[in-house]
Amino acid sequence: MVTQQELNMLVAEFADNVAQQTDAIWRGDPKAGNKHAKRSIAAFHKLRAVGDVGRDALCALLAHERPDVRVAAAAVLLRHRTAEALDVLRTIAKGSGLVPFQASEAIKRWEEGTWALDPA
Repeated sequence: MVTQQELNMLVAEFADNVAQQTDAIWRGDPKAGNKHAKRSIAAFHKLRAVGDVGRDALCALLAHERPDVRVAAAAVLLRHRTAEALDVLRTIAKGSGLVPFQASEAIKRWEEGTWALDPA
């Protein structure tokens, strides 16, 4: 059984690495970006391994201060929390730039049925 503290640490690890990946992309540092992408994916896999308790823990990030973190959390939560995740993605997709583009792509993949970040 995973403790609440461990869940919180994994959620923080996910958020921190998403933010660092985005910052690395904006700096033009793909090596660092890829490193942080792998770490955020690993944190999500650990949360997913716990089941819906782990997924529910990620829901806190749907209100994160950084839109890139909100988009990443919403993208992986589409199957588990569809309405909430789509609300976040649609709101952010209204903007312009990289993060809104990522949000619109997540919506597009979901709507066309090719989304597979957290298969059932």
